[in-house]
Amino acid sequence: MYYSTETEMRIEAQELIVNSTLLNRDVTCTLLMPEAGTIAEPLNLLLLNDGQELEALGLTDTLENLYERNCLKPLLVAAIHAGEERLQEYGVAGKPDFKKRGAKAGLYTQFITKELLPFITKHTGIEHFESTAFAGFSLGGLSAFDIAWNNPQLFDKVGAFSASFWWRSKDLTKGYTDDDRIMHNVIKGTSNKPALKFWLQTGTKDEIADRNNNGIIDSIDDTIDIIKELLAKGYHRPADIQYLEMLGGTHDTATWGKAMPKFLCWAFGK
Repeated sequence: MYYSTETEMRIEAQELIVNSTLLNRDVTCTLLMPEAGTIAEPLNLLLLNDGQELEALGLTDTLENLYERNCLKPLLVAAIHAGEERLQEYGVAGKPDFKKRGAKAGLYTQFITKELLPFITKHTGIEHFESTAFAGFSLGGLSAFDIAWNNPQLFDKVGAFSASFWWRSKDLTKGYTDDDRIMHNVIKGTSNKPALKFWLQTGTKDEIADRNNNGIIDSIDDTIDIIKELLAKGYHRPADIQYLEMLGGTHDTATWGKAMPKFLCWAFGK
């Protein structure tokens, strides 16, 4: 057993402030973990972008429900609250989009790897986690994917909920083609095959945009094309790649909250 079933499993929340020299701001981070005294096995770690959405996602209730059903290994969630410069800190490191958004994505990557992870180790006293995943929603999902892709020595799983894989280097009105999608090109241009597993989600009502008029919304097209790039790189379905397309799913926390148990059981299930 991973935890005692004699008492109802409760989740403890602790809000911490990380003083980031790299980002030149204080970063709020909420830690969620099983209450003290109930863990009998090594912890897993999940970093989560847009941690300010925890309540809207219903994550505490989801975790408690999964523990009560004995579905989940012990998990520490570090929910990183986005700052005022979210559109600059999230994105693809070193590759701003056509509007120059994501200019600080490289600094955010360094914050995660050089400041946040050491902070978590120091605060919790836990030097090794059984598994470490990074997940996020929309632009935060793109950020999580990029950071994990470039740091497979730190992460072994990625969760991308309605990720902004449309992120592009050229405006649609300035001769754009699908070859201008930034994350797809990063995957193509990576010489090795990072040791990662991927969980991707879209909703059929994520958006209405259909730039190539093929009857499929861009969110789904772009995510399917990411999967194609991963397959070309040598990953396999379903061993390395899981894809959830939610009928009627929209681009919001209500949909992502409903998808969260599937992701958690995929990443940290017993």
